[in-house]
Order: sequence, then structure tokens, then C-alpha cells
Amino acid sequence: MSDDELRIHPLNLTAQIDHRAAGNPPSTLPESAISNAYPGLEFDIRNIWRRLLVGIELHEADNYVVDADADHERLKGRRLLAVAGHDVIGDLVGPTRPGADPGPLTSAVNPDGVMMLEWSNSLADVLADHAGETVTCLFTSGPAPNPVGKPAKVPDPSVEEVELEVRSLFAHSEAAGGPLPVIAEEMAGPGDLTRGLCSPWQNDYRECACYYWAASRPDYVNVELTGLGTSTGNHWFAKDREPREYVLDNRTDSRLVSYDDLFRDWQGRLRFIVGGDDAPEHVETEPGDR
Repeated sequence: MSDDELRIHPLNLTAQIDHRAAGNPPSTLPESAISNAYPGLEFDIRNIWRRLLVGIELHEADNYVVDADADHERLKGRRLLAVAGHDVIGDLVGPTRPGADPGPLTSAVNPDGVMMLEWSNSLADVLADHAGETVTCLFTSGPAPNPVGKPAKVPDPSVEEVELEVRSLFAHSEAAGGPLPVIAEEMAGPGDLTRGLCSPWQNDYRECACYYWAASRPDYVNVELTGLGTSTGNHWFAKDREPREYVLDNRTDSRLVSYDDLFRDWQGRLRFIVGGDDAPEHVETEPGDR
């Protein structure tokens, strides 16, 4: 076969986005991000949703309007509640004590017991069905620094309906005759996808505990069962592997790696995990493990 016959020719936008060009590392693909909702090491995908609606700018992690153009200045400081019939907030429900039945979770700053839904979930259908169209959006009628629930029915004096255009996610090319596998600059300009990341990254890595970097940061290593049916092992950030004990994550505990330790010598502090172990006397490698 000729080189051209062996070449991959993505035929649609999805295939083009999923195709990794020769020489590009895996981190250039969208799925390489640690999460679609929170910042990864490479980029913060939440930032593409901030300018989905023409005329306003939303917070990347809240339904709060942080900025607006002159025609929509009154919307600044308000909260977006729904777009094209899709709610962007949900009720907080759960038990208030162990064993209790679930119920509304309210507080002094959140009396309605609601929370913003992650943009990729609440606005995905809006983007798919209404890109380039004008849709009805529901906002609070005045400034709302704290979360606000949606009224039972509209019209309601506590909310205002506003017609806004939905931007397309991808750049458009007349020459190509359609969308390109490139995020439109109106959605995310240069630097926007990394503006929410910590700098230096070591600060974020240390700050967010084991729940945030779960795909790339271990927690409990060198684990051994005891005769009592429990286990013993090390926190990955423990400076010493003996004694074998789990130290609860505490950013000021001198037994754990600190921010300064990571800033100065992350290459020496962070260890490779092989088979759940990183203590040299417990690691047994097989050919190809390294």
C-alpha cells in the first residue's frame, strides 16, 4: 500500500477531535484531562462554558454572572437559573445525621438548599440543540451573591426572562465548509483554558488531598494486613516509610511532604508505585515494569 492509503482521514468532527497527530503526546487529547469538571494538569475544561451565552460571562464553577456587555449590564451579579428550559441548579438533598432519612440541605447562606449543576451536564443539550440560536434564559431579578432556588412557576417577580444567543463551541471555516476541531476564540481565548490552574502546579497537587488527583496521585501505599483483620501502610506523602503507619493528611504535619518540599525537590520527593509499594525493600519488579 502507498503512504496515502495507510493515512488516516477523519471524516467528521468527532473523529478529528479524537485523532492524535503523529508526534503529539497523549496529553493533547481532551480525554487526557483528569476530569471534565475540575482542572486537570493540562487545562480546565470548565472555562469553555463561561461565554456560551452571547452578552454575558459566567463563573466557570458557579451560575453567577461575573461580567456582561453594555446591553446586558443589569445581569452582572445575578444568577442564571435555566437556559432553554434546562435547569442549571438542583436541589441539595441528603441526611443531616447518620441513619436519618434524606431531606433538604439548607443553611443560612443557602436557605433554598440548591447548588449549581456542572456546566458540561446542564448545558450539553443546550449547546447540541441550539448553537447559533436565541433562547430564553431565566435569571434572578436582582443581585444574588448566594445560591437561589428556582420559583415554582414563571412569571414571578423574583426572576427575569432574557433572550440570549447560544454560541457555537467550535470555530467555523468557510474554506472547510463547516466547523473545525478547534474551540472558537469567542468561547475561550488564548490562555483561558489554563487560567484556573495553580501555578506552580505543585501547590495544587499538595492542596487538593487524595480525592482530587485520584487518577495520578496515590494515597495509601505499602499496605500490609495485620492479624487483627486491619491493615497498616503509609500515606504517600509521608517522608519516612518506617514506622509503617498511616498519617492523616495534614498540611502542617512535619511528617508529611510540605509545599516547600515539593517546590524545591518534587523529583526527589515523589516516588513511583509498583504493585502498590514504593518502599525499596518491598518492591519486586518484573521485566517490563520499569
